[in-house]
Amino acid sequence: MSEAYELKAEARERVGKGSSREIRRNGKVPAVIYGDKQAPVSITLDYKTLYYKIHGGGFKTTIANILLDGKSIQVLPKDFQLDPVSDKPVHVDFLRVSAKSMVNVHVPIHFLHEEASPGIKRGGVLNIVRHDIELHASANAIPDAIEIDLTGTQIGDSIHISAVTLPKGVTSVIHDRDFTIATIAAPAVLAAEEETTEAAAAEPTETEEKEDE
Repeated sequence: MSEAYELKAEARERVGKGSSREIRRNGKVPAVIYGDKQAPVSITLDYKTLYYKIHGGGFKTTIANILLDGKSIQVLPKDFQLDPVSDKPVHVDFLRVSAKSMVNVHVPIHFLHEEASPGIKRGGVLNIVRHDIELHASANAIPDAIEIDLTGTQIGDSIHISAVTLPKGVTSVIHDRDFTIATIAAPAVLAAEEETTEAAAAEPTETEEKEDE
C-alpha cells in the first residue's frame, strides 16, 4: 500500500455550477467529502497539487489526509472528473474512512515475466480481459496493484481469479463466478493456419467422392 499523503483544503459555502466555474478560474478544484454517517463537506483544493496526484498513479487506492480548519480528515478518493480536452481535474469526491473502514476499490493488475511465457515466445498475444479487479479490503491495507506471473503460460491458457493470490484480508467483490482476467491468444497467422487445416480436413477426399457416386 502506498504511503498516505496530505492535501490542504479550504471550506466553501457556495455550491453550484457558477461557483464551481469561479473556483476553477482561481486555480482551485471543487471537491466533496462524504460518508461515515456525517454531513457532506464542500471544499476546494489546489489545482496543481491535485493534478499531479491524479496523474501520478494510484490516486484512488491511496489514503489522503485532508487538512481543513486545523483538523485532519482521513479520506479515500472515490471518483474524479477530468476536462475531456485538457485532462485537468474539475471535481473530486472523497469518502471518509478510518482504520476500521472496509471499502470496495478497483485495483490495477500488473502482468510480470512475459519473457518467461512459452506461449508469448511462440508469438502468442496477451489478451487482457480486465485491467483491474474490484476488491474488498481494509481502507488502510489497500494493495497498490495485483501482480500476475506469466511464467510457463502457453497459447490457449486462461488466467482466472481463482489462480490469483490476493493479500491477506482482501477478497474479490465478484465471488459468484471464476471470471477470466487474461488469456494467451494464438497469433493471427497461426489461427489462420489452423482454420485452413480444419477446413481442409472437413472437405471430402477424391476416394470419398467416388464412393458417394
